[in-house]
Amino acid sequence: MAKKNKKRDDFIVYSTDPDFEQDSGYEEATTLPPAEQHLKVQREKKGHGGKEVTIISGFTGSDDDLKALGKTIKKACGVGGTIKNNEIIIQGNHTDTIVEMLKKAKYKAKKSGG
Repeated sequence: MAKKNKKRDDFIVYSTDPDFEQDSGYEEATTLPPAEQHLKVQREKKGHGGKEVTIISGFTGSDDDLKALGKTIKKACGVGGTIKNNEIIIQGNHTDTIVEMLKKAKYKAKKSGG
């Protein structure tokens, strides 16, 4: 069973100051431009029911931008996938296609692993 991560937003803070505003303590992640992103694209089979998947890791930015990139990659490959733990997981072995696509989009991408 997965653990729930407690964030500061989960706690209630009471104050007598009428102008008090609670700071969440988390900064909004800013997305680096594609030329400054160093993405790794690797094929993996372990832990996915024996099926091959392509994993893209190393993205630095907001969750919305990561989801948008994942959607673009899934559409280009014509397959399904998901986003977990700041990684884009694409069904099947599409390492060459994804690396070429990312390089055309000005990302610094390279194949990693076997």
